[in-house]
Amino acid sequence: MQELHDAPLAPLTTFRLGGPATRLVTATTDDEVIAAVRAADEAGTPLLIIGGGSNLVIGDKGFEGTALRLAIRGFALEGTTLTLAAGENWSDAVARTVEAGLAGIECLAGIPGSAGATPIQNVGAYGQEVSTTITEVVAYDRRAGETVTIPGEECGFSYRHSRFKQHPDRFVVLRVRFALEDAGGLSAPLKYPETARALGVEAGDRVPAAIARETVLALRAGKGMVLDDADHDTWSAGSFFTNPILTEAEHAAFLSRVQDRLGPDVAPPAFPAGDGLVKTSAAWLIDRAGFTKGYGAGPARISTKHTLALTNRGAATTEDLLALAREVRDGVREAFGVTLVNEPVTVGVSL
Repeated sequence: MQELHDAPLAPLTTFRLGGPATRLVTATTDDEVIAAVRAADEAGTPLLIIGGGSNLVIGDKGFEGTALRLAIRGFALEGTTLTLAAGENWSDAVARTVEAGLAGIECLAGIPGSAGATPIQNVGAYGQEVSTTITEVVAYDRRAGETVTIPGEECGFSYRHSRFKQHPDRFVVLRVRFALEDAGGLSAPLKYPETARALGVEAGDRVPAAIARETVLALRAGKGMVLDDADHDTWSAGSFFTNPILTEAEHAAFLSRVQDRLGPDVAPPAFPAGDGLVKTSAAWLIDRAGFTKGYGAGPARISTKHTLALTNRGAATTEDLLALAREVRDGVREAFGVTLVNEPVTVGVSL
């Protein structure tokens, strides 16, 4: 177990932002993780868990406490059951399952970060969410002081949410198990219209899983959503805001605002979200509120490839990023009466 003091955290995040941690511990085994967590809890020391750093906004002053970097490795396939240790690179793991001819997570290719973070956020993209394949999560329960195995149906999964996100100071994910599908090398049925269009097939069709993965990677790269050190459009957390989910009354008021601002013939995206709720597009809202690709004059700007990504152009501070995020959030609220919610976790700062 490696320990550093006054350790820079910015290099451990995809934003490349944030000040140092008082103490940075890198753990490579379950026992090391548990020992570090217990030591922090017993001492009353604030604890920050870091995986791939793709969903973190750390304040410029850094973190006064122990930052614990999960570097546990482990990839195991037994038939169609996949077990990933928390520190495994998610995108690499997806590639290996496709190479094995298995379906279920191929459309989640190219998502940065570690496997342990996927159940926390219920990671999803291009018609797939990890909640549909996760069978159980093994975690250290800080409240109980023991390792627990939580079945997928008890993880409280919903859109970009879970039991783990609801109780961020309770569970430390150690490994995740998935039930994949052997479809003879084919993908799961395609659910996302953009993916189907790019492949020239209909929604619900299957294609070779490798082709589905390659197509998703190309779509993501075109939006700056595949990490590239040389491309500042990828110095981001991917989608900075979640897609708003509105009640019927909220949706009706939103449509009225759209008609007043953009005219009666403009129809914003709308998708059923269950229980009478409607999900709309954060990217559409941002763009129609006047925050187009490349917006901004400072070192933090909207991506030139996708309006939903806020980026560090190389010399930004966290406060630069947050100022831009607040401008976008407030502008969307003023234009359409909808308040956007940040997807990344903030540390030592708030939007």
